[in-house]
Amino acid sequence: MDDKEFMQLALKEASKALAKDEVPIGAVLVFNGMVIAKAHNQVETKRNAMAHAESIVLTKAMKKLGVKWLYDTTLYVTVEPCSMCAGAALLARISRLVIGTKSDKAGACGTVLNIVEDKRFNHQISVEFGVEESECKAILQAFFQQKRKS
Repeated sequence: MDDKEFMQLALKEASKALAKDEVPIGAVLVFNGMVIAKAHNQVETKRNAMAHAESIVLTKAMKKLGVKWLYDTTLYVTVEPCSMCAGAALLARISRLVIGTKSDKAGACGTVLNIVEDKRFNHQISVEFGVEESECKAILQAFFQQKRKS
């Protein structure tokens, strides 16, 4: 599988969030070309402000692999992580982050802040933007347009 195919899996996770009236963000963690964990936002469902897709997928992966650091992994996420999730990815030591679309209001991987590439930290994450960008942006825009109508 390639980056586009893994991002399509993340988009499927975002669709699951959408079906639950959650902000439609999905995440997939990959190690050696294999999906280790998948997740979607569950903030409303779990009544937990920290139940972001990225946070959930990192926790699932660590539990599944029995490790505290996720070296040599790639995190695919439909929308640029916030500062909490960017920090969690950094602390988890993922190697690469592939992002569908930027977040102009909360993006902490280069748009508003850049936590993951900050040389002051003892680890940095390689970041790539724009994989399946139009689809990632469209599902998010449709969700918020619907919310504004309600």
